[in-house]
Amino acid sequence: MWTRAQMSYRTSFVLTSLGNLLITSLDFAVLVLMFRHTDRLGGWTLPEIGLLYGTSGFALGAADLLVGSVDSLGQRIRSGDLDVLLLRPAPALALVCAERFALRRLGRPVQSLLVLGWSMQALALAWTLPRLLLLAGMLVCGTVIFSALFVGGATLQFWWGEAKEFQNSFTYGGATLLHYPPSVFAKELVAGVTFGLPLAFVNWLPTLRLLHRPDPLGLPTAFQYASPLAAALCVLAAGFAWRAGLRAYRSTGS
Repeated sequence: MWTRAQMSYRTSFVLTSLGNLLITSLDFAVLVLMFRHTDRLGGWTLPEIGLLYGTSGFALGAADLLVGSVDSLGQRIRSGDLDVLLLRPAPALALVCAERFALRRLGRPVQSLLVLGWSMQALALAWTLPRLLLLAGMLVCGTVIFSALFVGGATLQFWWGEAKEFQNSFTYGGATLLHYPPSVFAKELVAGVTFGLPLAFVNWLPTLRLLHRPDPLGLPTAFQYASPLAAALCVLAAGFAWRAGLRAYRSTGS
């Protein structure tokens, strides 16, 4: 329904989508400008960092497209609109995510895929079937992990109405962190986004396997293939948090 509504003003939709595409491109433009003054960043070349940028950007963009509307949950709780969704014969989470679905958010994943395609051509790698499967798994699992972070972060708004920006620090902030190689960060931070908030499984650990680079934490090789497991655990945690939030929900009565 929301897609049909947006497509009724096609010129506006096209212009908004192009604007979204250009704005998201500025992040990579910053990286390109940085490499005008250096050949490597943390020992990584621009095409290698482009691989990180493309995978994390796509995962965030696809998750934002699919479930990004959940970040306005707090507004619905305060206004009492959530009651309407809870009365409908469909899962409340699906309705919250579908509300005001914005197809213009395609700009970020499309732009990230363009950067990813360029980096794949620029890298001196033989893209064998195992590497392609690992890359595809990275994109899918990364999308699932960021989707779980969107939902899990949004559930805080059941108790803390103004948690939207706190949630964004882990989603959009986490994606920005993943644009850069783990070698430029302290080992404590890398460990935190591996064993705490599992952002490292979005692209850092699988990319180390793709590029045959050493792990700064010296973890077993199995961790570089553990993105599906991390994604599954994130979904379970987000589902548990959502159910707990619904149980704690109290209507405004309006």
